Amino acid sequence: MSPTWLDYLYVALGSAAGGVLRHWLAAWITVRAQSSLPWGIIVINVSGSFVIGLLAGWQEAHPGRGWGTVHPLVVVGVLGGYTTFSTFSLQTLRLCQAGEWGGALFNAAFSVLAGLGAAALGWWAGRQMG
Repeated sequence: MSPTWLDYLYVALGSAAGGVLRHWLAAWITVRAQSSLPWGIIVINVSGSFVIGLLAGWQEAHPGRGWGTVHPLVVVGVLGGYTTFSTFSLQTLRLCQAGEWGGALFNAAFSVLAGLGAAALGWWAGRQMG
């Protein structure tokens, strides 16, 4: 089924809320952690992964119970704005649940290494610009 204009509105509103929450929580944790490790983002990625797993498990246990609005608003919107790591984690979990261990390992390793490589390349390119 194709998304409706209302689905896009839910995604937009949820994304805004998730982004603001991520910004606030990361700053709040970073100030208190006083560490060189990115504890704010670590907490955000892990908590976002927990919430997306919780919602996916709930949806599977209770099919058709209000999931229509929850998915675009919370899963795609709030969690998408809060973290995309949660989606990556759920996709990797789904591969594991399907017994596709090689695919899950590839997804995890490739995503982390490619993301790190892309960040390094982007950093380098940004340093080369004026």
